Amino acid sequence: MAIVTFVISLAGATMLLLFAVRMVRTGIERSFGAAFQRMLTENHSLIGASFTGVFLAVVLQSSAAVALLATGFAASGYLAFPTGLAIVLGGDLGSALIIQILSFKLDWLVPLLLAVGGWLFVKVENKRGRQFGRILMGVAFILISLQFLREAVEPIRDSAFLPAVSGYLARDFLTAFIVGAALAFVMHSSVAAILMCVTLVQIGAIPFAAALSLLLGANLGSAFIPIWLTRGMPNAGRRIPFANLVLRGSWALIVLLVINLLADPDLLLLVSPGQSLIYAHIGFNLSLLVLVLPFCGLIEGPITQLLPKHNRGQSALPEQPASALDPAALDAPQQAIASLKRELLRMIGQVERMFRTVPQLYNATDSSVLRATRALDDEVNEMLSGIRTYVASMPQESCSKDETKTIRGLMEYAIRLEAAGDVIGRKLTSVAKEKLDGHLSFSQEGWAELVRMYEAVCANFHLASNVLVSDDLESARLLVVEKAEFKRAERKSRKYHLARLQNGRVESFDTSDIHLETLRALRDINNHIAAIAYPILYRNGQLLETRLIEDLDAKEVSD
Repeated sequence: MAIVTFVISLAGATMLLLFAVRMVRTGIERSFGAAFQRMLTENHSLIGASFTGVFLAVVLQSSAAVALLATGFAASGYLAFPTGLAIVLGGDLGSALIIQILSFKLDWLVPLLLAVGGWLFVKVENKRGRQFGRILMGVAFILISLQFLREAVEPIRDSAFLPAVSGYLARDFLTAFIVGAALAFVMHSSVAAILMCVTLVQIGAIPFAAALSLLLGANLGSAFIPIWLTRGMPNAGRRIPFANLVLRGSWALIVLLVINLLADPDLLLLVSPGQSLIYAHIGFNLSLLVLVLPFCGLIEGPITQLLPKHNRGQSALPEQPASALDPAALDAPQQAIASLKRELLRMIGQVERMFRTVPQLYNATDSSVLRATRALDDEVNEMLSGIRTYVASMPQESCSKDETKTIRGLMEYAIRLEAAGDVIGRKLTSVAKEKLDGHLSFSQEGWAELVRMYEAVCANFHLASNVLVSDDLESARLLVVEKAEFKRAERKSRKYHLARLQNGRVESFDTSDIHLETLRALRDINNHIAAIAYPILYRNGQLLETRLIEDLDAKEVSD
């Protein structure tokens, strides 16, 4: 019975730890996620890129999240292989540093973190304030889960079960290595897995030698996580996590064999067992970064040969059609709706691709980027024409009332996406050409405001895609909240811009029309892409018909 209680308590503590780590990461991504994209794609030296990876991993509390970001931008052509690999290696070191921070005895902070974080999340309407409350509560849950973990192991520490298992792992370091790799992969979090190992060795549940082998295995297992999560991506993006897996796995195996066959693991027992394990983890990742960083460029060649531009077997497959619309599904409403959603996803991607050129438009030195962006708008118009024709070809008698509403809503969203493309292809390109022809420059503050607004729209593109695919009510509500936040940010930017005009800023006078027109265009684009949320909110009774006061006479009487 003690073993069953132990397993249940251990599972509960582990799930709470995973939930808490995810909660912190979600709060940070929702507050600053768009800014991470700019950080990753800016031009960096390899050393600068590795520091970027360290910072992002400390903030996100996940090296896998950093690897996924780098992989996505590499697949899109925004990130070179050497820079991406340096970012991922730095992310692994950053995740080791966050373990040091979380391992401190901070149980006394739990009530304060829960009180402040809960108040911010429940009472504050501001987006940043709510997400900061989410982060604080997530940190509190991490501390609580570690406390639960210690309490779960305590009853069986003196039983025959735990010493037998820990003793076996200490004797068979290869088994411990494999167990550590499996643990990190199954938990999908190296931070959570290694925190568990640190906690167990701190309370004497497992010996230091076994914990060291588990730790090295966890480093290998954590490198498998981005490989698994990017299994459907093009090879151009998967090269970075694959290179990280080869390097990290090889180094972990070398260190494991050297420590256990040529040395004594207890030589690394410099201070207390838990703290020595953390030092060993930081040292492992730091040594790997120092050894590999100068050769990131040289590694690209062999990895490219292993993972060529086209996936194996890809050339043997028939070429995929440009459109996702399936004429064979017209007589099956549910299949036709799924086909429409796939095409709308492709349309969102095309509009987002256009929108990603906005910084290049405003910093262009010639008109080539403007022409390329307008050409992309023509493709968006063709997508709308295809969707319109497809919807018109559907037999109305085969669709139920709810299916008809869904199809109408998807058609209306396609029109909104086309309108967003027009804003980018016509309005923003015209404004950018005006800036180019006049050789004008924004003030530093004005450009920073526009970049923040641009990043917010980029983040909402991703959220809108998720809402389209999932029909998730909570995501739809979040998208509308983000829309309201964007409007507040737009009003604030206009206020700051007018203040700069009053202060006589020359750059602000020269670019006043361009700044204000850009703000309006960004607001219109954001409104168009957020429109996917409203049918979902309406179906679930989460949308008011009007914001007007219903009984105006009663209002006048009360006044």
